[in-house]
Amino acid sequence: MPAHRRLILITGASGAIGGALACAFAEPGVQLLLHGRNTTALQAIADRCRALGAHTELTSVELTDDHQLHDWLEQLHHDALPDLVIACAGMNIDIGQDGAGEAWEQSAQLLALNLRAPMAMATILAPRMKARGSGQLVFISSLAAWHGLPVTPSYSASKAGIKAYGEALRGWLAPYGVGVSVVMPGYVASPMAAAMPGPKPWQWSAERAARVIRRGIEQDRARISFPFPLNVGSWWLGMLPASLSQRLVRWFGFGAAR
Repeated sequence: MPAHRRLILITGASGAIGGALACAFAEPGVQLLLHGRNTTALQAIADRCRALGAHTELTSVELTDDHQLHDWLEQLHHDALPDLVIACAGMNIDIGQDGAGEAWEQSAQLLALNLRAPMAMATILAPRMKARGSGQLVFISSLAAWHGLPVTPSYSASKAGIKAYGEALRGWLAPYGVGVSVVMPGYVASPMAAAMPGPKPWQWSAERAARVIRRGIEQDRARISFPFPLNVGSWWLGMLPASLSQRLVRWFGFGAAR
């Protein structure tokens, strides 16, 4: 790979936000390493990125398999350490329309993909970026990290966890020239968002979200959160007494069904 070409790794690039981010960064002089589980959608994204001038490589490596993930990242390190890594792969589950609760097998799978996998990636990549003295790590959290939603307990927990992890890594890596950003989106139009119970206030398109995220990454912002009204409201839910926050959550339509 030519030394001047920027190397960007995006996991979950076959999803709405990940795919939109791939296209947002696609331009001449950029090498995109795109990961996704939906190979048909991933190929379509790759074709769009190539049309925009970017070089692309694709993989569907299983992020929750430690051996596969380690071998893949070791090979990347051997070839060229990425300049920017966006850990966008994720999933969501909920307690069900009848409020029966989440199945543990699904919760374990969610935590492995949403939280454990990006942590495992950073454990391998962060020390190497630190030694090089440059690079950026970007983690996708959610406004649900401010205050857990009763309808999506495991999802909320995973996003709160990756928020705290990213903030901690930024404090560790900033003195060595490595940036870390935590992205906290509200509702972004996607099949995953459509499947989530409850209202979707101030929902954005994936393309609009990608533009804001790219701008925040380029500014090396610690936290990239949007949209503003929902961000402020979610932040207040985390600051208010828990009993009041729970009442407000139910009042806004995000409480569990009875």
